[in-house]
Amino acid sequence: MRLRLLLLALALTSTGVFAAPDGARLFSRHCAVCHGLEGEGGVGVPLALPSFLANVSDEFLFKTIRHGRPGRVMPAFRTLSDAQISAIVGHIRGWMPEGSEVALHADEPVEGDAGRGKALFAQHCAECHGEKGQGGPGTGVTFSRPRDLPIMPPALNNPGFLAAASDQMIKATLMEGREGTPMSSFLEQGLSEGDIDDLVAYVRNFGKNPKQWQPPEVAEPVMEMESPYSLDETVESIKRAAVGRNFRVIRVQTLEDGLVPEGEENRKQVIVYFCNFSLINEALGLDPRVGLFMPCRVTAIEQDGVVKVMATNPRYLARLYNNAELDAACGRMYETYRAILEEATL
Repeated sequence: MRLRLLLLALALTSTGVFAAPDGARLFSRHCAVCHGLEGEGGVGVPLALPSFLANVSDEFLFKTIRHGRPGRVMPAFRTLSDAQISAIVGHIRGWMPEGSEVALHADEPVEGDAGRGKALFAQHCAECHGEKGQGGPGTGVTFSRPRDLPIMPPALNNPGFLAAASDQMIKATLMEGREGTPMSSFLEQGLSEGDIDDLVAYVRNFGKNPKQWQPPEVAEPVMEMESPYSLDETVESIKRAAVGRNFRVIRVQTLEDGLVPEGEENRKQVIVYFCNFSLINEALGLDPRVGLFMPCRVTAIEQDGVVKVMATNPRYLARLYNNAELDAACGRMYETYRAILEEATL
């Protein structure tokens, strides 16, 4: 019996069932779309910065992947196994310059005066990290901020950050700075080690009341209404309703346009595309991923003599984005879509 089990285990290993996770493949699948294939950054912060990799522990990287940053774009990867996350961490470590080493931080907490640290934070940190540690606005390296800033100031009051970062790691970052980013050494700025301890104590105090983000509650991913008019009349009503709310109609096409041979499209499935450039710029500034759903669109479909109009629910998209800054914009867009759909079906 033991021999059979041993042979089975060897067979499974040889076929890759028990093989170690491929960190490069996992990174490419789960991380590269935001952080770049080589960790150069994009919507997400660059991970290949030598000063970053030298200062963060494997535990910090592991916890960041596991818990994410609620409301700050970085999702929590709860479905990945510990072995898979460790493989991703190992892949990220491969970007460290040859011969460099990871700083080993002690486990003990930093003792400081949080009250004094609050004043220092307002003077030295709030401009980048926000008055309440909420982090820099926008996200990524495109559209939302100048390209000479290679990294967005993180949200220090975020429960994901506070769970991943140790006191000693935060202290080391303040003392040494982070080369390649606007974060310079606080020692070089004239602060003492005692000042930095006070700052760490204040940042750690955020953990007593961390910024909690709850995605909008919404039941359906699609908004849908029934029209009492013909398909052609409904499409014209959609166009008028969009123009009446300061949108420009870009084009009207069948749902299958470009997907089937020309002339074979289902003429009873029509999409109306429209946009407001001011709205687009505002949304892209908050999160470049919004571009996937631009321009705005409403679909009209006739089936069995019934005409329905529908649109993607922006509030549902807000849940997927994990970006608290988008919630208000998605809420406004929801109201706009609802008004257009209601007017088109009155």
